[in-house]
This record gives sequence, C-alpha cells and structure tokens, in this order.
Amino acid sequence: MIKNICVIYTHHKLGDLIWQLPYIKAISDHHKQQVNLIVREKTQAKNILKDLSHINLIHYNNFRKGLFYWIDVFKLMKIYLKNKYTHVYILDKVNKPALAAKICGIKNIIGPGIGNQKKWLTVKNFLTKEDWNLNYSEQSQKMLSINSISLKKIYPNIDINVNRFKNNNPDLILPGKKISFGIDSFEDYKMWYEENFIELAKLLHKEKLFEQIYLICGREKSYLAKNIINSSNKNYFIDCSNKNLGGIILALKNSDFFVGNNSGPLNLSAALGITSFGLIANDPIDELKYSKIQIITPENYDNKRYRNREGMKKLSVERVFKQIMEKIN
Repeated sequence: MIKNICVIYTHHKLGDLIWQLPYIKAISDHHKQQVNLIVREKTQAKNILKDLSHINLIHYNNFRKGLFYWIDVFKLMKIYLKNKYTHVYILDKVNKPALAAKICGIKNIIGPGIGNQKKWLTVKNFLTKEDWNLNYSEQSQKMLSINSISLKKIYPNIDINVNRFKNNNPDLILPGKKISFGIDSFEDYKMWYEENFIELAKLLHKEKLFEQIYLICGREKSYLAKNIINSSNKNYFIDCSNKNLGGIILALKNSDFFVGNNSGPLNLSAALGITSFGLIANDPIDELKYSKIQIITPENYDNKRYRNREGMKKLSVERVFKQIMEKIN
C-alpha cells in the first residue's frame, strides 16, 4: 500500500512548532518515509525546516476563525486531495483539519481527540479530559504512545545549512568570538530589562568571552536594541532587528552561546545546537524540560505565571552571570 503522510500543527508561534519537531520525526520514523507538513505561514517553516531530511513538502494554512472557518476547511480539503494523503496526523486539539479529512474520506485520521475533535478521528484511543492539563509536548507524547508510535528522541533538533544565508548577510560574518542576546519576546512580561543585558555584557566582556554580541529581536521591538546600544556607549553590540529569519539563524550559528528571554529565538537556538541560557521569572518552565535549554530563574522562583514585567527584576544580573560562568567553564 502506498502511504502519503501529512502532519498538521496549527499554533502560530515558532517556539511552539519547534517543540513538536521530535513528534513529527517519530511519525516519519514509524512509517519509514518522509512526511508533509501543514502549518501556519507565520512559523516560516519553509525556511527553517528546509534541510530536514524526513520532511518532504510544507504547506501553509493560517487556520482562521469566524467567517473564514469554512474557507480554511475547503483549502485543507484541496491540499489533502491533491496530495492523496492516506494518513493525517493532528498534533493539537483543533477540529478543522480532522473535519476536512473526514469529508475527504481519508481512512487514517489521528489526533489527541480532546473535545469535539474525537468525532472526526478514525482511531479509538484518545486523550482524556485530565490530559488537557498536560503541556503541549506531553499531550503529543501521549498521543504517540496510545497509537503505538515510539519516540526515540525528546529534544528538538534542526539541521540547517547556514551557507544559504551568508550572501544576504555579509555584515554578520565577523572575526573573533561572538555571542547572542535574545532581548525581546512575543509577551512583554517575559522580557528582561535592557539595563540588565548591558550590565551582563560588561561582566562577560571582562572575562573576554566575546568581541561582539548579536542583539536578536523582531522589527517591532527594534527600540530595545537601540536602547541597549545608545545607553551602553559600547561598540560591541550588533543590532539584528532588521534581519529576516535567515539572518537570525546565521547569527545564532555564529555564536558561542545564547542568553535570552523565553521566546522563539531561545527555542530556535537550543534546537540548532547552540548552548542556550533561558531567562525566566514570570512563567512556568515545565515544557522546557524537553529541550537542552539551560534555565536561569530567580532564587525564589515558584513556577507560576505572572503577567507583569516587574517580576523579571527578581532575576539579578549577578545570578545570571554566575550561572553562565558555571556552565561554560
């Protein structure tokens, strides 16, 4: 029997997609063939995952709500039918991909089955209501387990050929030691303060750990990089806020280590095999146990979510510096 495998993940954050990479690989290994993906365009998966050998094609669908619900269902049906998928795996609880697959008559529709999704699946084993409290990684792990799919590696890993990013980013190819600071986040309450990054840089520079620091942030948070550069009066900071994802990946791969907020670049850095330190004070770290991120929290961290940036002040520069030095020495 010829099999065509499709794996779907509907969340829009890059970091969330990175968490699912081990489970996508496990599905590919289980069927002993490449798989296709359907993900949101905002993840930029076609750029990031291009060099992964177990992924064949990547389709974009934005999984909208309201009036666009049925438009997206029809778009999914078109993708399914064009590629003649025999198996559709859904790595979250969204109904739309399962419904579209059911309408298309696909024989193997596998998902967590939380809520109404189970009505459209073709399997008999589902996650329970209690599993709703599991993090996204643990939900995917259990979904694979109840469907007899073994998981060999739990840590996200991205193989990437950085040579394809060099021509467009010659300004990032610099001599000497380099490190990266991830200074922004999708949620502001997760961001360490700019003055803390400046003071940390001073301490690390005294130890001769770098000649330049890449400041990693999105265009909409470019003011953070400018604040650091202007307030520090140092010429070792490199503003990467104008770089696309290819430039960010090149900067990360050129870095000896990364220090940053709990955001997409932190997850990306760890998945690329860079020694990565995550600065966390205001949100849980449960899911980070499935990565190689070196977590740095305040002394009295309680693993709860606080949507107030003031909490990041509890994470002192001295504590961050000390833990970095302990890990790299």
